[in-house]
Amino acid sequence: MVALDLRRLRFLREFEERGTLAAVAAALDYSPSTVSQQLAILEKEIGTRLFDKAGRGVRLTDAGHLLAQHARVLLSAAEAAEADLAALSDDTRGTVRAGGLQSAARRLLVPALARLRADHPQVRMEIFELELEQSLPGLRLGTVDLVIGDEYDGHPRPRPAGLRFTVLLEEPLKIVLPAAHPLARSGGPVAVAHLRTDVWAVSAEGTGHHAMVVGTCRSLGGYDPDVRHRCSDADVQLEIVRASAAVALLPALALPADDPAVAIRDVAEVALKRRLFAVTRDTPPAPALTALLTAVTKQADQVAESESNGQTSSRPRGAVR
Repeated sequence: MVALDLRRLRFLREFEERGTLAAVAAALDYSPSTVSQQLAILEKEIGTRLFDKAGRGVRLTDAGHLLAQHARVLLSAAEAAEADLAALSDDTRGTVRAGGLQSAARRLLVPALARLRADHPQVRMEIFELELEQSLPGLRLGTVDLVIGDEYDGHPRPRPAGLRFTVLLEEPLKIVLPAAHPLARSGGPVAVAHLRTDVWAVSAEGTGHHAMVVGTCRSLGGYDPDVRHRCSDADVQLEIVRASAAVALLPALALPADDPAVAIRDVAEVALKRRLFAVTRDTPPAPALTALLTAVTKQADQVAESESNGQTSSRPRGAVR
């Protein structure tokens, strides 16, 4: 009987998910040579070839794919066992790793960190600024425990199997103009159709925000926006609006409360919204993760309550898969 090493199985599972030894090494903070060595030991231990040469890299054999699927089950079982054992303790302790886009990290995760430190000082929390697309592999593999992602009206996110999506917050999208922009003078809603000749600042290509802005300009205005500035940092987009007479379409959570250099206006054609959601593995959470989810949910409630006076956000309930 072969005694399977869970650490080496994690390397194999990571390879199945990420596809290259270099990506596995970067994700787990090992050198590529160490990853290669550990997988070679695993291959030797089971006595079956797990990899074939593929150009300059390697790919999984049928046996490699089969073992990677069993590795997923074994690693999930080990995680569940750790969660069950942790639940027997009177103290909530452990490490939780959370990631989110910039506005979510600033307005939800950082305040949740303060709550967690006060209520559960034995919990170690690590925060990463990550786009949803970047973080899902780590979430599926267990190197990240919680991700706060977003989706926009008309651009729903896929819901991969094995993950749980829980809506935290819903907020409107606002058109952001330089204060001196002609369409800012009236103070009323601004039509996307009237921004055909403007320069736009958007997030990087391949992100949900980029797809939303381009799709909104096409559907509401019948044009492709003149995108000259691409940055996923909302603060940088705002600086571009201030400095270069560009325009942007940003969620309320990312906007300043009072800034005389920009004009924040409603979208005239339709009420566009963004939803923030927490993404976790669809397995029983460890007590430390439960504590973090509670803190994040309380913070989302507080944000929704504070913003509701200005009718800028709402708090829908329930989980979607």
